[in-house]
Amino acid sequence: MTPPANPHARTRVSGPFTVVEVSGEIDLATAPLVADHLDAATAGRTPDVLVDLRRVEFFDCSGLRILCRAQERAGRQGGRVRVVSDDPRLRRLLGATGLLGRFPPLAALPALPAPPPLQTAHPETE
Repeated sequence: MTPPANPHARTRVSGPFTVVEVSGEIDLATAPLVADHLDAATAGRTPDVLVDLRRVEFFDCSGLRILCRAQERAGRQGGRVRVVSDDPRLRRLLGATGLLGRFPPLAALPALPAPPPLQTAHPETE
């Protein structure tokens, strides 16, 4: 069950992805609000979670901790957690903590796969 949206996180499904949109300042006080969404997003089988951090103004080690926990949980289910951010500050933080290889940021949400072509019914010929 997806937790209700709050001022720092909301979850939506976009094609095959579960997108957790995070905003504001993520620190010791607010990280649990994001963790609720990440826990729900990684609870299913083979989760493919995108954590959209493009609206985050501040992100500290509390945020990194919940990202790592979510990735470990998703990995046990055969899934993955990826980060979406074009902020150089987040890239520096991930690099300084040795997590850049674990969470290489995507600049944007991945494109959705094209839907299969519609099959048209052909009238039978007599």
